[in-house]
Amino acid sequence: MLTGELRSQIDAIWNAFWTGGISNPLEVIEQITYLLFIRRLDDAHTLEESKATILRQPMTNRVFPEGQDARGRAFDDLRWSRFKHFAPSEMFVVVGEHVFPFLRSMGGDGSTYSHHMKDARFTIPTPALLAKVVDMLDHVPMDDRDTKGDLYEYMLGKIATAGQNGQFRTPRHIIRLMVELTAPTPRDIICDPACGTAGFLVVAGEYQRENHPDLFKDEDARTHFHTGMFHGYDFDNTMLRIGSMNLALHGIENPDIRYKDSLAQDHAGDEEKYSLILANPPFAGSLDYENTAKDLLALVKTKKTELLFLALFLRLLKPGGRAAVIVPDGVLFGSSKAHKELRRMLVEDQKLDGVVSLPSGCFKPYAGVSTAILLFTKTNSGGTNHVWFYDMQADGWSLDDKRQPLLPEDKLGLAPDHILTREEHAKNNLPDVLTRWALRDTSERQRERTEQSFCVPKADIAAQGYDLSINRYKEVVHEAVEHLPPKEILAKLAKLEEEIRAGMKALEGILK
Repeated sequence: MLTGELRSQIDAIWNAFWTGGISNPLEVIEQITYLLFIRRLDDAHTLEESKATILRQPMTNRVFPEGQDARGRAFDDLRWSRFKHFAPSEMFVVVGEHVFPFLRSMGGDGSTYSHHMKDARFTIPTPALLAKVVDMLDHVPMDDRDTKGDLYEYMLGKIATAGQNGQFRTPRHIIRLMVELTAPTPRDIICDPACGTAGFLVVAGEYQRENHPDLFKDEDARTHFHTGMFHGYDFDNTMLRIGSMNLALHGIENPDIRYKDSLAQDHAGDEEKYSLILANPPFAGSLDYENTAKDLLALVKTKKTELLFLALFLRLLKPGGRAAVIVPDGVLFGSSKAHKELRRMLVEDQKLDGVVSLPSGCFKPYAGVSTAILLFTKTNSGGTNHVWFYDMQADGWSLDDKRQPLLPEDKLGLAPDHILTREEHAKNNLPDVLTRWALRDTSERQRERTEQSFCVPKADIAAQGYDLSINRYKEVVHEAVEHLPPKEILAKLAKLEEEIRAGMKALEGILK
């Protein structure tokens, strides 16, 4: 958890960029990412120096080579711990003309972070701004994994115009809900084919640390965690850099984060490769048939990106693999042939586990579209028996553009410190979603369809044309109304008729 002091430090750094002439928030976070990476390289080099000193052996894994670079500058001067003491003008020259070319040359060392630095651009405009930002970042504590991860997440939260740049962040508590619903294991191979800032992969990593701490005691499991568990695609290089740094600062050493247009490229190399998919892919509308991967069109013939992404998830998952993905509501009830066929495939050919309807303000201020979480398992042999539905009406935050917390911090999220009262539950449904999900094969089967969650047999869903919108199955509670006996009703009607006739006669008398 970040302290107020640390938040103030980050706010001050952000404001320094703003007043220094960089107003694009994505450019700010990109420049901060480069500087943090440079600082991280120096920390890694210092660690290797310490090992060599203790072991009284020469350094084996030098980050900064001995000697000078192509422009005659000592590589030692490119280290954060050295250039931070330089005068602003000299620091500006060293960082812009020596450090950044060094970053761009590092792509061959095999790490995902270095690979995404190969086109790093230094855009800080003045020596004064660089010196100010370096000094401020130098005072930010980066020793503790949780602190530096939280710091970076806080910075990412400042990308206020992200929606206008085609990117917006899934709320952290919604990501956490999806990860908890799928419960990743140390053996999982996890993929987000539209990873952006890698929020889903970061939270999946945190889940492993919290629930399977012993995996780090096993060499094979630890290696799998750092190099084989986490995979992400994106076709925005800025997002790839930011996502890679986000994972690095959360303690994941070498994830597979790479450039790929998920809908436009062939997926032969990734087919049935992953055991868990967590995603909130972009739904930009329609794609050109010519630019769409033929293996996806073989599954579902459509230009709708939301349907193509679902087809992609089915293509990428191993048999037995599971997914938690966000879809716009149109996927649940769309009437086109492609919509119906995809839903039929999920229900009949795979195992559709659950549908969680999200509040319509969940993604404000970026978007107001109604969405749902689809939870399914790839079987290629059916298996859907009952589908669990949950009508989530509140996530703990106001559903307007401000998205203010509705409860104290200890009562927000999936695991509040106290059991929520009925009134508190009305403001935060997240703990109830998790509790009832765990009971979906037992007591949830007996719940009435007037409740907030219930199960629907597959036969009922098939009879409705595979419509997956919760309102199709939810029954409204009708309040009992006491009716008078028929004789009393007839007597009252007769009396009313007499009163009307008397009134008409009186009116005729007045008119005469």
